[in-house]
Amino acid sequence: MKSLDELKKIRYQAKERMAMRGQDGQDYRVVVGMATCGIAAGARPVLNTFVEEVAKAHLPVAVMQTGCIGMCALEPIVEIFDKDNQKTTYVLVDEKKAKDIVLRHLIHGEVIDEYTVGHYSK
Repeated sequence: MKSLDELKKIRYQAKERMAMRGQDGQDYRVVVGMATCGIAAGARPVLNTFVEEVAKAHLPVAVMQTGCIGMCALEPIVEIFDKDNQKTTYVLVDEKKAKDIVLRHLIHGEVIDEYTVGHYSK
């Protein structure tokens, strides 16, 4: 870092990234399980895909991470909360499914049943 202006630019960029993770005024909240089991199963690229796709589409959606969700065999797990705090739990999520969830659920409001935990518990 060579100047105060450079530091201000870094601060501004960090605030922009953090604003994306906020909750106020958001249509949905996307929570990706990032405990050891989730990370080992590929949760980091899933989280990154959600962050990128939400930003690209300029969606009013908060993307954040959490620890263990409790179903290690079904990781990576993604929980989607709507404005009424109703939860949809998607399991075995990969980058392709993450893009599909952004398009179908976050943009069009369609729950993708075949990706949900309910589909795997039958």
